Amino acid sequence: MVMEINLGDVVRLKKKHPCGSYEWQVVRLGADIGIKCLKCQRRVLIERSVFERRVKAFISRGQ
Repeated sequence: MVMEINLGDVVRLKKKHPCGSYEWQVVRLGADIGIKCLKCQRRVLIERSVFERRVKAFISRGQ
């Protein structure tokens, strides 16, 4: 089953970022998903399949 992901979604991941934050915002869609840490503003590209496994919850939905 394919997860519905939109630009601007804020998600909580299972593992925290080294800066201590769990919340990320989706900034790019495609085969790879671009996410931005909401605490330190670091941007990361991860594969869609890896992203879907790591998402724990949607905090807010984008457009």
